[in-house]
Amino acid sequence: MDRGDVAQFSVPEMDCPSCAGKVENSVRKLDGINGVDPAVTTGTLTVSYDPEQTTPASISDRIEKAGYRVEDDGEITAKFTVPEMDCPSCAGKIENALDRVDGVSTYATQPTTGKVTITYDESATSESDIVAAIESAGYEVTDTTTGRRSGSRSEDSEESIWTSTRAIKTWISGGFVALGLLFEFFLVGQNAEVATVVSRELFVADVLFLVAIAVGGQEILRNGYYSARNLNLDIDFLMSVAIVGALVASLAFGEALYFEAATLAFLFSVAELLERYSMDRARNSLQELMDLSPDEATVKRDGEEVTVPVDDVVVGDVVVVKPGEKIPMDGEVTDGESAVNQAPITGESVPVDKTTGDEVYAGTINEEGYLEIQVTSEASDNTLSRIVEMVEDAQSNKTEREQFVERFSAYYTPVVVGIAILVTLGSPYVLGTSWSTAVVYGLTLLVLACPCAFVISTPVSVVSGITSAAKNGVLIKGGNHLEAMGAVDVVAFDKTGTLTKGELAVTDVVPLNGNSEEDVLNCARGLEQRSEHPIGEAIVAEATDAGVEGREIDEFESITGKGVRATLDGKPHFAGKPGLFEELGFDLSHVHATTDGGVVTQTARQLCDRHNCLDLLEDAVPKLQSEGKTVILVGTEDELEGIIAVADEIRPQAKRTIARLKDLGVKHTVMLTGDNERTAQAIAKQVGVDEFRAELLPDEKVSAIDEFVEEYDGVAMVGDGINDAPALATATVGVAMGAAGTDTALETADIALMADDLSKLPYLYELANDANSVIRQNIWASLGVKAALAIGVPFGLVPIWLAVLAGDAGMTVGVTGNAMRLSRIRPENTDEQLAETPQR
Repeated sequence: MDRGDVAQFSVPEMDCPSCAGKVENSVRKLDGINGVDPAVTTGTLTVSYDPEQTTPASISDRIEKAGYRVEDDGEITAKFTVPEMDCPSCAGKIENALDRVDGVSTYATQPTTGKVTITYDESATSESDIVAAIESAGYEVTDTTTGRRSGSRSEDSEESIWTSTRAIKTWISGGFVALGLLFEFFLVGQNAEVATVVSRELFVADVLFLVAIAVGGQEILRNGYYSARNLNLDIDFLMSVAIVGALVASLAFGEALYFEAATLAFLFSVAELLERYSMDRARNSLQELMDLSPDEATVKRDGEEVTVPVDDVVVGDVVVVKPGEKIPMDGEVTDGESAVNQAPITGESVPVDKTTGDEVYAGTINEEGYLEIQVTSEASDNTLSRIVEMVEDAQSNKTEREQFVERFSAYYTPVVVGIAILVTLGSPYVLGTSWSTAVVYGLTLLVLACPCAFVISTPVSVVSGITSAAKNGVLIKGGNHLEAMGAVDVVAFDKTGTLTKGELAVTDVVPLNGNSEEDVLNCARGLEQRSEHPIGEAIVAEATDAGVEGREIDEFESITGKGVRATLDGKPHFAGKPGLFEELGFDLSHVHATTDGGVVTQTARQLCDRHNCLDLLEDAVPKLQSEGKTVILVGTEDELEGIIAVADEIRPQAKRTIARLKDLGVKHTVMLTGDNERTAQAIAKQVGVDEFRAELLPDEKVSAIDEFVEEYDGVAMVGDGINDAPALATATVGVAMGAAGTDTALETADIALMADDLSKLPYLYELANDANSVIRQNIWASLGVKAALAIGVPFGLVPIWLAVLAGDAGMTVGVTGNAMRLSRIRPENTDEQLAETPQR
């Protein structure tokens, strides 16, 4: 956007101070720049400049040279499904093809889900051009965000992969390899010469091996061609070189390496099938999320019930959901009542009762009753759709280990290819091997030169962990947050709404000076019914439940930080903190409790050791506060009428959650609250945190988090996602409570607990720890196996079939299978926790 000498640019990837610094430094290199104002929170850059010395186009170019994309109004983002793109080398070929398409500004390939997300300028290119580019790399596009293309994913299912076209070719190739081995080693007498090519004799076994290469090597050589065309040094190119090299050595130098070439073609095809199978297992975990929402919905239109695709349902429609059916859209119940199983979205194990006015989510299950639901969001924007989209996008937030792997792999393949050439050329001179053996050694090292298993080891673990968490009601916004959560040493909790339910209720009413409980509530209701404070709302609710009627109110006044004042039935009354009544001149150390027929009421007896005389300052108020209650005094200018205590109920899972976190290895737990010292101390003692800090303002919570970040390696802050936003943003990992249906929490939190269920926190910590362990195992195992095999090659210890099966297929299947173990981790049963936890 250009306004004379001021231009504003949308730079969505500029999302941190260091990013802003790089962009600003780059732009300031231009002449005529008067001012640069980067706004990280909105991803915008405002630049004032001299139009005689520079232009917005030049500024945009400098932003891009800093490594950041300038978003254009003419750009659109589309997602393409490419099921055959199931490894990093496949992704590399597609990326190289996309680099040659004008108008493509960014792309993100996700081999673990078989999807490519591309942002492009529709004035410079089109969807069909992009599809053509992907297909020119040798991969079919089966689906896009804008429409369905020919083809389906059926060939990629676990049931059909072993009977696909490539699989059939592989099995035929294997049959010819087996026949060739039979003639080569067992039917030696029948292994007669059948032809001569370039003065080289071909026997029956050799011909059978060549047929095996022709059948099994078709896909390999085809993909190798695309790799060469796109200048990609990947496994397809390396295997093509190995197969062709073996044939050339056989025909040109008489080394007879037909068996090795046929073995490569067959075993590598088997390895590709195994890799596809293992990757499908990872993809299916995400597909299960996508399949939660039904394809069709029953809608009431013109007085009739009609079944339509969910994409045709619009906001305001009323959908009908019968017992046992899935709820197709986010909405609000307008008729009926039922128990709804929300486990697919929030992970809650117990169905939640829903009635008129309650919110429901797409993908949840109507257990027993009839419901009519008014749709509140479109299919593409409902809670489930946002979860699926965020889980898919989470792969773009790479972990530190993933970034290391990508840097390492960029050097790994060229180095191993170089070693393969040296071994081939040097073995006859250094180790005294024959040239045919040296060539086999070189081919074997070429097989080991592809880092596929190594590269895929981290993203497949991240996908497994994030999708498993999503199915259990925990939304993790990126692999970097999953990794960070596993390294957390300190967990800081907000109090209200996190450790407690955030719903205040009256716990005690203590009448004084001859008044009854009804008198106290009557007075308090009159004073508080115009107050918007949660304490006032709790008192009014208690009075209403007790059937206490209101009073005539006049001259209502809120006394900031102390309480309220109002004229009730013509007489001034007050309600507030003990300090307010001290200012009014009351002696709070000597107050008479109301008796019931000469007997002190039960609550007063618990507070008083001197019959019917209370010392509010030393005994009554401190005792109530020590139980985590907030104390309100009610009275007139002349008489103290009573005490009302209000408390926020502690979540039943809080104590168990904190104990479990400590068992799992969290070093320190702390509660940060704006509540008073005594209340905070009482709550902290009941839930078992190691430390508490009370009477904190929002900026003081941020300072506390900063202290912990400096002292410990990682700090997680758990809050409600809105009120605690500054502290959540400052912590290493911000975890928001109860994010289901809440756009703000879903968008701002690093991790969101979809239900108000603290028991998911230990599950999250355990999952993150195990995910980090699995990633480490996968990285070092894949590197270790490759290294061990590579070292053994020049000494004749590693045959080429072992390099293919163990170094390539075996490790790919191994790291994927290891990653899938993360899906076995489950949250503790909430019902069992509650049974073990004493209730207050």
